[in-house]
Amino acid sequence: MRDKATSSKEIGRLAQLVQSVCLTSRGSGVRIPQRPQSLAMKIVRLFYFRKSCICSYFAIDLKQKDMKPTLLILAAGMGSRYGGLKQLDHLGTSGETIMDYSVFDAVRAGFGKVVFVIRRSFENEFRDMFIKKLEGKVAVELVYQDLENIPAGFSVPADRTKPWGTGHAILMAKDVIKEPFAVINADDFYGAGAFEVMAKYLTNGVSDTEYAMNGYQLSKTLSDFGTVARGICIVDNNGYLTDIKERTSIERKNGKIIYTENDKEVELDENVPVSMNFWGFAPNLFKHLEEKFITFLKANAENPKSEFYIPFVVDDLMKEGKVKTKVLPANATWFGVTYKEDRPATVAKIAELVKQGLYPEKLW
Repeated sequence: MRDKATSSKEIGRLAQLVQSVCLTSRGSGVRIPQRPQSLAMKIVRLFYFRKSCICSYFAIDLKQKDMKPTLLILAAGMGSRYGGLKQLDHLGTSGETIMDYSVFDAVRAGFGKVVFVIRRSFENEFRDMFIKKLEGKVAVELVYQDLENIPAGFSVPADRTKPWGTGHAILMAKDVIKEPFAVINADDFYGAGAFEVMAKYLTNGVSDTEYAMNGYQLSKTLSDFGTVARGICIVDNNGYLTDIKERTSIERKNGKIIYTENDKEVELDENVPVSMNFWGFAPNLFKHLEEKFITFLKANAENPKSEFYIPFVVDDLMKEGKVKTKVLPANATWFGVTYKEDRPATVAKIAELVKQGLYPEKLW
């Protein structure tokens, strides 16, 4: 028999929900009695064991608030600057990859599923080395970013070898993600605090018209061994993103942070928040991506180096008035392995975090 305390709690929650619908409907011209509280309780008591009837009538998903968010990891990159598959490089104290630490942080922050976007060319290695150890610890799905996976009517240029970009990679997960989700890179160490902030937002704040991103300070996201690409962000007084520009050749030079565009060097504020591709989305993003990708291909399909970046998509949606994007303070340490020369420092930083007791010596 159903626990009485649980039943009372669910009845109260459902009553509040129906009451809210009644009050909202009143303003839209729907005839509602003057006492929506009474109507709410009558409906709840009548249909308590038929919740699906109420949900269907009011087009409400009662379980949506209870869904755990999903983590989508973009692991299909080719690692050309790193000189190998950095997604699978052993950097932790017991041979862990950076992805291991991301999954570990996500699970303890409250994420319920992990989806990896990979290439079929290293699927077997990925499964053997990574997926098996997660069995029984978190739900896992694999999806594949293939060059040929594009809409009908388009073809892949013969000289194209690069993946289509982060927007295309995310789109590959549209059939396996139906809940709010976060997106991260496979080769970035984001820090536990960033996952905690994002999990809380995805559980309570995300909607079809409000997304989020974790913002990191630019000066703390550079490499000592070459240029990096970052999404430069402008944030309003309410903490919402107003503009984002992808800059692809950022470096520290003569004591300044600059990027190069059209052979011209432009200085950047070292404290400006940047996107490290740690995003929070509602599942309606996939519809937007499908539409935007077709537009992108019409203009860029024949350019072998063009990429469909997710920051460009979010920027377009904001300018069109379709979404707002909340910039969440990451409150965490970021580091990564853009170049193979970054590897020793990354290994040392992870070892220090383990020494401080922030992570166990062996994660799994």
